[in-house]
Amino acid sequence: MGQNITYILRCADGTLYTGWTNDLPRRLLAHNTGTGAKYTRPRRPVSLVYQESFDTKQDAMRREWEIKQLTRSQKLQLIAGGSRE
Repeated sequence: MGQNITYILRCADGTLYTGWTNDLPRRLLAHNTGTGAKYTRPRRPVSLVYQESFDTKQDAMRREWEIKQLTRSQKLQLIAGGSRE
């Protein structure tokens, strides 16, 4: 699989954040140091709870959009099922 990753984070306040990246360790560091998304800055620390890898940026972005359309309950079910690598 590719290096384009769609991921879900659990924030310190229990909310979920979905994003995509081509460098997951760098992106997680950015989220946890306050230089990531505006949403996660006041909700640190965040932890990675789900990820999927894709061959193309477009596929990762499409999957990010799909996940963002899910309800919280559906996202929790996805997380419970584990990573799809």
